[in-house]
Amino acid sequence: MALVGNMIASAFSGNPATVNYAMFVSAFGLLSLLYLVPASWNPDWAIHPIILIALDALNTIFFFTAAVALAAKLGAHSCNNSTYTTTNEITNGAHNTHKRCREAQASTAFLWFAWAGFTASLILSIFASRSTGVNLRGGRRRPNMAQV
Repeated sequence: MALVGNMIASAFSGNPATVNYAMFVSAFGLLSLLYLVPASWNPDWAIHPIILIALDALNTIFFFTAAVALAAKLGAHSCNNSTYTTTNEITNGAHNTHKRCREAQASTAFLWFAWAGFTASLILSIFASRSTGVNLRGGRRRPNMAQV
């Protein structure tokens, strides 16, 4: 979040939508962690297990799309190449294009790490909700033979 914020702060002519979206995703992930961490440690604090799954799923989707979009716009080039940094949409927005390029590359890597973390958290949330007896499919269950 700090890297993307620094990219936004150092811009002199606005930012591409990809950088703004990466900032939104970082802020959304941080705010959702304020609920997810305590609710994961103490299931009594979770209002309903489906909220954990929904927030993890949203974060997984948001971080994946931000990482793909930033990586696609950034391309796989060297930040020492001045012609690349001055013509790229992401890197050409600050006076120091080399620094902005490195910040964008690091932000992309951190977005991928966060996506992997939220994907693992989503899987663990699904398994935890299944063990607590939450019906994720909905609908009514029919009684077993022992209940008839």
